[in-house]
Amino acid sequence: MDKINIFEKLNLFNEYWSPKILGEVNESYVKVAKFKGEFLWHIHENEDEMFFVLKGLLIIKFRDKDVILNEGEFLIIPKGIEHMPVAEEEVHVMLIEAKTTLNTGEVRNERTVERLEKI
Repeated sequence: MDKINIFEKLNLFNEYWSPKILGEVNESYVKVAKFKGEFLWHIHENEDEMFFVLKGLLIIKFRDKDVILNEGEFLIIPKGIEHMPVAEEEVHVMLIEAKTTLNTGEVRNERTVERLEKI
């Protein structure tokens, strides 16, 4: 039961689109990540996903609209909803997701992170 400083943890890595595990809550991971640029369109068929913006501005694109998240704001994306995160500048986010959630959802490519690092 050690406290965690999110901002100290974010300073430990520089890569984008590669979530790191900070801890576990029941069957979910608490993760942090840095985003920059466009990710990819994807769906999580079986898991909801939560994006909480710690620093910067994040755009979550949906097929019918865009949602802009500023610092201190979060969005829960229900399972089965196609989306694409976009960060024009570097963005720091906290993610709360089921342990089974793959960052690219049903898509597997060079951006897929199969094994998450705990920091």
